[in-house]
Amino acid sequence: MKYIDEFRDGDIARKIADRLLAEALPDRQYSFMEFCGGHTHAISRYGVAELLPPNVRMVHGPGCPVCVLPIGRIDLAIRLSLERGAIVCTYGDTMRVPASDGLSLVKAKARGGDIRMVYSAADALQIARQNPQREVVFFAIGFETTTPPTALAIRSAQREGLTNFSVLCCHVLTPSAITHILESPEVRQYGTVPIDGFIGPAHVSIVIGSAPYDHFAQEYRKPVVIAGFEPLDVMQAVLMLVRQVNDGRAEVENEFTRAVTPEGNLTAQELVSEVFELRTSFEWRGLGEVPYSALKIRPAFAAFDAERRFELGYQSVADNKACECGAILRGVKKPTDCKIFGTVCTPENPVGSCMVSSEGACAAHYSYGRFRDIPVRVEAAA
Repeated sequence: MKYIDEFRDGDIARKIADRLLAEALPDRQYSFMEFCGGHTHAISRYGVAELLPPNVRMVHGPGCPVCVLPIGRIDLAIRLSLERGAIVCTYGDTMRVPASDGLSLVKAKARGGDIRMVYSAADALQIARQNPQREVVFFAIGFETTTPPTALAIRSAQREGLTNFSVLCCHVLTPSAITHILESPEVRQYGTVPIDGFIGPAHVSIVIGSAPYDHFAQEYRKPVVIAGFEPLDVMQAVLMLVRQVNDGRAEVENEFTRAVTPEGNLTAQELVSEVFELRTSFEWRGLGEVPYSALKIRPAFAAFDAERRFELGYQSVADNKACECGAILRGVKKPTDCKIFGTVCTPENPVGSCMVSSEGACAAHYSYGRFRDIPVRVEAAA
């Protein structure tokens, strides 16, 4: 199999859509959260929502690492560059997330900060080797997918004796966020929507496996279907969720069997455990403080912890009042419910983080979902 064309076949998509229409009970509503931004992108790009029955609603979740990054964390990276003279390295999307005082990392770069876009933690490590007289900080973000490369970079720096390399760690954890959505009084206070089941993330699950989701099925009676990022992956996952709900089942099912196993990547998990440990709390945009939802660098690698090295103190910063990104991340509102969506806030001039990353709900909807009167064909987008 090619693993691309087969999962974008329009004829198969229509057959799955017919099964959904036949099996979704007309007298009930279904609400499923696709946690990962990659699924949000696929749903918007390939018009999956238009192929679902009208009583099946997809709720966008907070599974975009750029989107959930709070302003205060970006401010720390900017301060390291402008005030401490460090070379700050980070991924491309992170560069454009709005921060305090009208700044972003790319705007701080325009003010003279030495801020560089990299494709991996290994790139930042190489920059540290090439600039032994400069402090080099890797601004590390992401879920479990990007955490192992960061851990490997820290361990390599320790073994090489690099004294000018450190990491501003903002890695967050998927299961903790799902738990917070299901039970946190803070989230109930902010407002959320009833959720009948979850589409589990693909790349994250390759690392952590399917077993960590058993907790949600058993304790909260919420079905989880792990799915790949192609449109047929998502549609098949929705069909599997509908069947679980109809049967009164709450199980973890794996649609993405071509890449995900129950145990995950044990080598990557051991590496992460060696370098990182849990934070007691971490702020997420839209969710507030989420207990045990992020990682920090272990004391054995403290020399490479930028927060300790530069004695950084975190300060929470409120989002722009006009931006509805927080509510969108919780599934309470859609991008079009935001008054500045598509006018003041665009991918070229993002006001909120949901418009920055291509995996953000606003960016995906801006690019693919604004014109609902135009039919979307799956094969045309392939």
